[in-house]
Formats: sequence, structure tokens, C-alpha cells
Amino acid sequence: MCARKAPSRHPVILSEAKDLCTLFVARECYAGIAKQIDRVSPTQNRGLLLRVLCGISQRPLRFKILIRPALYCFVVSAKTSRRSLWFLPLLVALSLFSGCRGRSRVQEIAYVSAPQVILRDRVSAVFSKTGVVKNGDRVQILEREKRFARVRAASGVEGWMEQRSLVPESVYLGVQQLARQEQNASVQAAGTTRNDTNIHLEPGRETEHLYQLNQGSKVAILKRATAEKTVPGAVAKPANPNKNELPKPTTAAMEDWWLIRDPDGRVGWVLARMVDMDVPLEIAQYAEGQRTVAFFVLDQVADGDKKVPQYLVALSEPKDGLPFDFNQIRVFTWNVKHHRYETAYREHNLNGVLPVTVSQENFDKEGMLPVFIVRVKDDNGNISERKYKMNSPIVRRVLAPGEVKQPSTSRKKSRHH
Repeated sequence: MCARKAPSRHPVILSEAKDLCTLFVARECYAGIAKQIDRVSPTQNRGLLLRVLCGISQRPLRFKILIRPALYCFVVSAKTSRRSLWFLPLLVALSLFSGCRGRSRVQEIAYVSAPQVILRDRVSAVFSKTGVVKNGDRVQILEREKRFARVRAASGVEGWMEQRSLVPESVYLGVQQLARQEQNASVQAAGTTRNDTNIHLEPGRETEHLYQLNQGSKVAILKRATAEKTVPGAVAKPANPNKNELPKPTTAAMEDWWLIRDPDGRVGWVLARMVDMDVPLEIAQYAEGQRTVAFFVLDQVADGDKKVPQYLVALSEPKDGLPFDFNQIRVFTWNVKHHRYETAYREHNLNGVLPVTVSQENFDKEGMLPVFIVRVKDDNGNISERKYKMNSPIVRRVLAPGEVKQPSTSRKKSRHH
């Protein structure tokens, strides 16, 4: 009695017999039509769905719904002429535009950017919970309504949630690309998040973000950048009433951002003030009011039955928006005789740029020594590298062939008590 099963590319198929008309409608189309009916009359019998839509009243029609895996089969029993079946094309059009147009939206992918969101069965002040999605979950967007979206989670659960808690798939792909791009970036320091904070795709408070870090999360710091500080709800300053007086130039406030990698391998930018540096206390006390930007263990020395690390530290002034990443370096070595740290080397007035690299190198008679390379930028923006070696407790520049040592503000060994 029913026509053959409809191919997936045809949402609606009509078939005529002598006194029967069979209409195959894809389930999503039926759901879309039913939704329109429910909005008008929620108590309407679904069995009379086609009669209500088509508005036929010349002869009584009986409708039957046969459930199929992918189709709803409507069998319309009526002894009528072909001319009275004018409503069928109209039904097809309604099916396509009210229900089947959602088929293209099913493929829209988004990701949850909020820590946790409750899915609701309806957009209303009173609703039932259908499920929960968490930060980073992948969902399909089924439809949108004002500031809400109906989504389907990977578990199959469906429900409504606010669209502001979703980001498009392009943001997720951007995060993945950034992680691949920085997979070999050297770690400059370790830190701990001060508060819950977002991981942004680019530096800046208004940039896209997907993942969130909880308070106390451990992160590896890779790079530094600056971005203009934006204050939500800030009111623009009124224009100068004195037209003859030239307006004073204003400089936008800047703030620092760290490129970080979390223990799950996720990479992104976080506001620098949201991260506390995990600088070892034994050298942090000698910062002298400066901000630690990077720190490294050069090597270890034996003091009795324990190994004590010796450090390289890069520092800067405690301000945001500076044109350099750091402007001085210090090397702390351990005095075995007095059991204390001492400043073996210090250099000021650097226009330093991250990353700093640390390694080991063989220097013939001196043997294998720790070396570090500092990148500095000149007035024209050109970046050059400076290599140093440490034959504890002495630190010296290692000049490249043909390189002439430039004068710098440095200070050798000093003691700390």
C-alpha cells in the first residue's frame, strides 16, 4: 500500500493509488510541522495534523501514521479525484520550510565555553532539566531562538541553553592550530592561576576564548605580549569645549598577557595578573622590587648530602605594557662554604625578548658547561642573540666569530645574607 522507502535526499515523496494517497515525510519535517501546530493549539490531535494544515473540508478524511526507522508514512484514505488533491503540493512546501529547513542546521557545530551549563526542555522561566554540558564539550546546534539555542550533546541528550555560552567551531580549530604552532616552544617559567580565568585565542579581554582554568591551576609560561586594556561599560570622555585648544594626545592603557600551556596540553593567552610566578623562595627574596619574567635552573652543585640548584633569572620593572619582555638578567650561584646564594652575574639595560634558552656545551679544557642565550632588540627592531657560559661561579660572554663585545651595564659577584 505504501510507496517505496524514500532516499535520504528526498524529504517528501507522494504516491497515488485509485483511492489512496500516501505521503512520506522525514521525521524532522514532521517534527517541524508538529511544532507549528503545537504553538497554535497544543492539545491538537497529531492524527489530524494533515487535515489541520491543509484545511480540507469537502469530504471527511482519515489519517494514519505508520512509524518507520527514517520516515513517517501518512496514509490518507479518501475517495476523491485528482483535482481535489491540490493540497498535497502545499503540504510538501510546508514540510520543507517549516521542518526540513532544520536539516541544514543540524550540521552546525559549536563548543561550550562556560564551566557548566544546564540544558532545559523549553525556553521558559519554568523548565525541566534534560542534561548538563561542560566546558569544552562539542555540541550540535539544532535551532536558535533569540538568545537561546537548542543543542544536542555527544551523549545524544538535547536541550536549550544560552548562546553566549557557545563559541563557533572556528574558535576550537584556532585553539588547536595554536597548540600545534607552539608545541615546541620552550618553557620560560612556571606559574599558578590566582583566580578562575579564561584561555583566550589572542591577547585581549574581548578576544575569543574557549577553555577555562580553575583557581590554583599549574601552567607553563611560554611567551609575553601586550594588549590594550578594555574596561566594560567605560564612558568616553566628552569633547574639549575649547575648539581653539588642541586636544592632548592620549595613550591607551596596556596590560601584559602570557601565552601558557596547561597540563592537558591546551595553549592560549591569559591575563598576566591572573598568574603568580612559582619563583623559588630562596631567590625570590632577592628580586629587589623587580618583576620576575623567566627563571631557569642552570645546573646543580653538591653541598654535603644535597644538590642545590643555581639559577638564571630575567627581570623587568613591575609595570604592564613595557616595550621589552625584560631589561636585566641575574645569575644566582650557591656558595658552598657559606651555604648561601650569591649574585654571580648581573646585566642591566637590556631590551630583552623572550624566549631565553638554556643548554649545555663542551668547551674543551673547561669541559661541559651550562650556557644560556639571551635575545635582545636594537633601536631599529632587529633582534640579535648573546651567548653566555657559566664556569661556576664565573659567567662570561661567548662571542661569535667576528663579534665585538658591546659595552653593557653589568655587575659581577655580590653576596646575599
